Amino acid sequence: MNYNSLINLQGMLFLLVAAGIILRKKGILHEEAKAVLTDLVIYFILPCNIISSFLIEFNRKVFMEFAIILVIASLIQVVCLILANTLYKKEPDSRKKVLQYGTVCSNAGFMGNPIAEGVYGAQGLMFASIFLIPQRIVMWSAGVSYFTESPDRKTVVKKVLTHPCIIAVYIGVFFLVTQLKMPEFLENTIRGVGGCTTTVSMVLIGTILAEVKLKSMLDWGIVKYTVIRLFLIPFMVFIACRIFSVDPMLSGVSILLAGMPAGSTTAILAAKYNGDYIFATKCVVVTTLLSLVTIPLWCIFL
Repeated sequence: MNYNSLINLQGMLFLLVAAGIILRKKGILHEEAKAVLTDLVIYFILPCNIISSFLIEFNRKVFMEFAIILVIASLIQVVCLILANTLYKKEPDSRKKVLQYGTVCSNAGFMGNPIAEGVYGAQGLMFASIFLIPQRIVMWSAGVSYFTESPDRKTVVKKVLTHPCIIAVYIGVFFLVTQLKMPEFLENTIRGVGGCTTTVSMVLIGTILAEVKLKSMLDWGIVKYTVIRLFLIPFMVFIACRIFSVDPMLSGVSILLAGMPAGSTTAILAAKYNGDYIFATKCVVVTTLLSLVTIPLWCIFL
């Protein structure tokens, strides 16, 4: 790990988050603008970033690394499901469903991709995109079922297969395997748009942090969840990767993405399906804020 690069990355992330806080406080980025930018990232900027990460030389080593990262990510989701169904039995139902969903579904897609790219470059982003496939499957199946009745299987399949980031993976894998070359103007456009991912994502996270008063964050349930989400889960991944001598980049991407904060969908689903959305929002804000400290700490051990 290049510690100068890590310090520079963290400094950049703090400044971008601070910019988001200021822009929200000043009313420049209002609620409607925040929603538009969020959709812009999910449906346009992030997919372009994912596609560009696959524009590399393909060989047997890359194929094997894909298989390894998929296995790791799948096992992590199994462990998270077990933790979600065993650690929160004493919580009130409205909070229990929030904690369960937040344990199995992190913000790895929105925040994890730019972090993986910042630490490991385009190859790290490519592995992160593959890593997220099992989480997206769990998110739209077991994850949603915490708030609703068990979702219809066809709905789950449709949600997963048509997610913009999954479609971007299809396109990226196609160009990776076939080794076809895009027209230069198209490749430059995709890379240019994808290059905005970190900036826009971190500014949007800043707008979330700007909306909650820190004094209201003191809650034992939130503390417990934060320890599980930011420390316990990535620590378990760290130990497992060391025991099985996983490739440093694959283990690094897995650990970083396993230690991501709660996703904003936690609060959105809680509000929609009669969960404790205020508690959910606090979980998102606290874990996001503390992750700006814990992520660099994990990077030190990679």
